[in-house]
Parts: sequence; C-alpha cells; structure tokens
Amino acid sequence: MADKIRPDIKQTPYWQDTLGPMPQLATALPRAADVVIIGSGYTGLNAARITAAAGRSTLVLDAGDAGFGCSTRNGGQISTSVKPTLAELTAKFGAQTARAIREEGKRALDWLGSVVEGEGFDCDFRRSGRFHAAHSPAQYETLVRDAALMSREEGIPSFAVPRAEQRRELGTDAYFGGVVFSDHCSVNPARLHRAFLNSVLALGVDVLPHCAALGIEKTGQGFRVRTEKGVVEARDVVVATNGYTGAVSPWLRRRVIPIGSYVIATEELPVSLVDELFPTDRIASDTCKVLYYYRASPDRRRILFGGRVSARETDTAQSGPLLYHNMIRIFPQLEGRAITHSWSGKVAYSFDDLAHTGTHDGVHYALGYCGSGVSMASYLGMRVGQKVLGLAEGQTAFDGLPHGSQPFYNGTPWFLPAAVAYYRWQDRREYRRALEAS
Repeated sequence: MADKIRPDIKQTPYWQDTLGPMPQLATALPRAADVVIIGSGYTGLNAARITAAAGRSTLVLDAGDAGFGCSTRNGGQISTSVKPTLAELTAKFGAQTARAIREEGKRALDWLGSVVEGEGFDCDFRRSGRFHAAHSPAQYETLVRDAALMSREEGIPSFAVPRAEQRRELGTDAYFGGVVFSDHCSVNPARLHRAFLNSVLALGVDVLPHCAALGIEKTGQGFRVRTEKGVVEARDVVVATNGYTGAVSPWLRRRVIPIGSYVIATEELPVSLVDELFPTDRIASDTCKVLYYYRASPDRRRILFGGRVSARETDTAQSGPLLYHNMIRIFPQLEGRAITHSWSGKVAYSFDDLAHTGTHDGVHYALGYCGSGVSMASYLGMRVGQKVLGLAEGQTAFDGLPHGSQPFYNGTPWFLPAAVAYYRWQDRREYRRALEAS
C-alpha cells in the first residue's frame, strides 16, 4: 500500500490547488472597530457581510491563514444539516420547536443556494443529490422507513435504491442499497470560501490573518479584544471558531467537541472509471456510526474520500494509508491508483448534536455544526450579523436552546477515543454479519 502514497504527496487540501493567489489582506491591527469577529471561516465571513453592508466597521481575525479551518478543508458536501430526527427533537422540545429546528436546516440549504446562484459565485455549486448507502440490510430498512417519514412529514424529497439497482448510483457492491436525498448539493468548499472572502473585502472589511485572539474583556462601552498583535476596542464581538475554539472563550470551549476528519484525493483517473464509480455525479456517504463520505472532484478526474480513520487523532501521513485501505474496500476498482493529497480539518460537535447560536456575556456566537456545516455555518453567520444589528430576523429556532456541557470537560475530548473505538466495533460487527448472511 505504501507505494500508492506518492513520496511527494501534499499534506494540504486538494481544493487549494484550484485557487488563485490569496487577495491582499490587512497586516496591521486597527485600534478600534464597530464589530470584531474571531474566525474567518463561513460563519465569520457571513456575519461580516451583514455588518459591513450596514455600515459597521468590521474586523475579522484569524489565528492562521484566512479560512484555514474546515471551511476550506471539508468534503464539499451540503446537506440539510440537522442531525436529530423530528421525532427525537419533538420528544425533547415539543412539536412546534422541533419542526422549527428542522425547518432551519432546509432554510439554510435554500439560502446558500440562492446566495451562490444570485451572486454568481464561481465555486462548482451543484444540486447533485446524495446517495446515502446502507452498510447492512437492517440499516437499509431503517433508512428507507426514515426517509419515507421525512418525505411525508417534512417534505424532504428522496427515493430508495435497492441493492440490485445500486450500481446505477454508485459503482460498488459493498453496500446493501441506499436512499437518494435529491436536494443535497456539492461545492468546491475553498472556492466558496474565497467567494465569501472577496465579497467582504469589497465591502471594506479588514481581514487580519495570523493574529490570534487571546482574550475578551468587557468595558463600559463594549469590549476589549486582546490579540497577538495588540489590543482592539469593539462595540460588538462575534466568536466564530467552531472546531478551533480555544481559550479565548472558555465557556464555549467546554460546549464543543473538536473532532478530526480526514480526507484523501486520488491521482487523476480515466473519465470512464469515474463514470463507473459515480454515474450520477452525486455525493455519497454511508450509515456507519463512524461514517465515510466520498465524491468525484468537480472536474470528474479524481475521487475524494474522507472519514474518521482511528480512535485517536493522528497526522495526515498516517491517515492517508488508512483511508486508502477503506477506499479500495468500497471501490476495488481503485486498487493500484495513487493518492496525491492527504489532509484533515476539525469539525465541532455539540453534546446534543445541534448547532448553537446566541450570546454569552454579551458576546455573539454560532458554532457546533456537527460535521454538516457548509450551509448551516454560512446561514447562522448571516443570522449572527443580523443579531449584531439588532434585527428581529436574526433570531432562529436554535436561539434559547439549552447549551450544555459535561462534568470534567474543558475542551479536550478525553472520552472520544473510547467512543470512536466502540462505534467502529459496532459498525464492523454489523457489516461482517451482513456479508456472512448475504
């Protein structure tokens, strides 16, 4: 397997190869701004788009390059974002709140599509649909039943694909059928981020990379944000750090679980092979608790394959071979094809599998997208910007939800290795039994 990992493999996202040079960004920290946003991913930039368009001087800070985090490192798959089912949310919050939360997921996807298409963003946005594959016959039955319920009660379009017809959607026999969710979309995530970045720069926003925020202090007039490059005064502060939330906000750090997600890209492949593996050009994922997700690149010359590869976090030199092994298990046709990129990014889970937005000690925030953040992070960033302006439309169904933590948790997920190992064992046992019975 090692000979399939090129010695010159890039430990950077494949998406970066599709970008031009970074636009000119700020280099100096201003003394003050109306709004200081910590984090330059989808959330932060969309908050900045709103505040700057309203005439508020806006500064966006980032500890690394602009968009260094998962906004430019994800798999480019866009769903309706809300993981708990309507029934699960109803049991917890009641029918009205549950339905409102689920509606926000659809609204986020629709909003993102309208922005991309309305503003002419060049980011390979496609309403491709998703094939969600079942890793056992029992999972297929559950998936079909749940999809029918969502279609009937929530208007989410889908259709079932039995195993006998699976290859019309995905070139593999490794699964036991699946469901196509027609509204899900694909995108080049780095080009989407670049489009948002260019739009805020055109509005006069200062984006200052390599300037980590170190602390936030309330003052009589607003806030004082301490950074690596000095102190900036602000009327309003937004924390938009998601999987990279650190000590700048200990309260938020205790409420999100950073989890590494790992991705590889193959070398360029024959068009006929890509057509065999992804005949409908849909994005794809599976029903494993420790899931894999994959797709063809927008130019349909490579396969991008991602997921969680080990119980503990690892580096991309180790994750590449592990992902390769699972890729050829699902797609034996790719055996012998080299991989050219191996990278990772941190997503952020919450303890209730929901995104959260609101204010704490006067500081606005949105984070915890649970691995489905392309549309939701962008959408909630926009809503946070509206909240900063005091607009009623900034309120969402996520506002006011309990945002809890766990005892003894301080932002380091000590429990994650055991949980991942257990879920992976469950997945393998169920899959092995399904193969033996088939």
